[in-house]
Amino acid sequence: MGEKVKLIECPRDAMQGIRDFIPTEMKIDYIQALLRCGFDTIDFGSFVSPKAIPQMADTADVLKGLDLSATSSKLLAIVANVRGASDASVYEEIDYLGYPFSISENFQMRNTHKTIAQSIEILQEILSIARSNDKKVVAYLSMGFGNPYGDPWNVDIVSRWTEKLAGMGVEIISLSDTVGSSTPEVIEYLFSDLIPQYPEIELGAHLHTTPTSWYEKVEAAYNSGCRRFDGAIQGFGGCPMAKDELTGNMPTEKLLSYMNKRHAETGVRAMSFESAYNEALKIFTKYH
Repeated sequence: MGEKVKLIECPRDAMQGIRDFIPTEMKIDYIQALLRCGFDTIDFGSFVSPKAIPQMADTADVLKGLDLSATSSKLLAIVANVRGASDASVYEEIDYLGYPFSISENFQMRNTHKTIAQSIEILQEILSIARSNDKKVVAYLSMGFGNPYGDPWNVDIVSRWTEKLAGMGVEIISLSDTVGSSTPEVIEYLFSDLIPQYPEIELGAHLHTTPTSWYEKVEAAYNSGCRRFDGAIQGFGGCPMAKDELTGNMPTEKLLSYMNKRHAETGVRAMSFESAYNEALKIFTKYH
C-alpha cells in the first residue's frame, strides 16, 4: 500500500444549506452508514445558533442516536463561538471542534458578525475549552485560496495566519476554498510553501470544485504533500455564497477514485461506502 491519507466526510456541510428540515432519524441513519465506512473523521453536525443554521438544530439529538461502538471514525462538530464550544465539549463522543476562521475581514463579518481580531480572541477561548475537555481544534482558514471581496490575499498572508494559529496551539489547519476560487497553481503553491514550513501542523484541504475541475485540484494538493482531504458524497453542499451553482464540495467518490489510483491507504471499505452512497441519494434527492 501507498501513503496513508485521511479522508474527512462532511455530511454537515452537505446538509446545512438545505431549507426543508431533514428528519433527525434520517440524519442518524445516514451518519451511521458513514461511520461503517472507515473514514478518519465524520464532520457530523454543528453547535451554532438554530436561527443561523436551522438544519443543524438537532445535532445533539443526532449524536445521542448514533452507535459508536463499532467505528474507528472520529467525530467533528463545527462551533462558531465560545458558547457552541462549551455545548459541544459536554459530549465525550466528540473528538474535534471545528472553527471557521476567515482571513477575509469581509467574510468573517458576514459569516460570524465578528472582526478577525475578535475571532482570534474567540479561538483562544475555544482552544482553552478544548484542552480542558480532551478535544482538539480544527481551524478552517476560510477564503484560504482567495476571495471575491477585494480583501488582500497572497501566500504570505496565508503563511502568516498559519504561523499565528500554530503559535496559539492549533494542531490541525484546513485550508478552505469557500467560494471555489482555488486553482491547481495556487493549491500547489500554498501546500508546497506551507507543509515544509510547519511540519508540526497537520495541513488539510477543504476544496470546492465544479464537476470538471476536481481532478487537477486533488492532484495539485496530493503532489504537494497534502494528506488530509475533506469531501462530501456527490459534492453535495458547498458554500451557499458561491455564485456558480455547479460549485460544490469535493465529491468523496472522486477522492476515493484518485487515492485508489495512487495506491494511497484511506481505510475506506468499498462495500460500506456503496451503502452510504445509496443512503446519501435517498436524502439528497428528496431534500435539496
